[in-house]
Amino acid sequence: MADHNALPLVILTEKFAALPGIGMKSAQRLAYHVMNMDMAEVESFAKALTDAKKNVHCCKICQNLTERDVCPICSDDSRDKSIICVVESPKDVSAFERTREFTGVYHVLHGLISPMDGIMPDSLKVKELLARISQGGVSEVIMATNPTVEGDATAMYIAGLLKPIGIKVTRLAFGLPVGGILEYADEITLFKALENRNDM
Repeated sequence: MADHNALPLVILTEKFAALPGIGMKSAQRLAYHVMNMDMAEVESFAKALTDAKKNVHCCKICQNLTERDVCPICSDDSRDKSIICVVESPKDVSAFERTREFTGVYHVLHGLISPMDGIMPDSLKVKELLARISQGGVSEVIMATNPTVEGDATAMYIAGLLKPIGIKVTRLAFGLPVGGILEYADEITLFKALENRNDM
């Protein structure tokens, strides 16, 4: 932003621009929009940010984001706890839940293996997945990571840990386009990919 703008407005713009997918022009529009909001709206917006950050944390079972100790999916007795769908992020859980077809449970890794970015298996929630499986009752793990180099590497790594202990590991069928992102897939594509999953 130009030097003639007030410093707090410049800082607000830079904060918006630091968010993923927000360029400088969009950030500037958002900052000016905030300036047009009344104080009650701004305070409500700021409270929503701080409340989410303070009160939302990882479910102690599946690592999905929740405000409870155990998320609603893990608490639901009607879900099939013997099938775990492993995903990269909480956004992917939301994508699958929109299909209303998957009746198992999830495990959120919070990232993918990417040595170039310094993300190794220890950075992910893999230990939590193994601890969960060690308690017994799991018959299948569906690797539902994106069909990218990092997604495939992560799926192969986890499959390598689980196959020796007798757990069936499957991968989503590639009804999803290579390089595609789960979050943006439509419900039918996701359901077909889930339905046609393959052994790894």
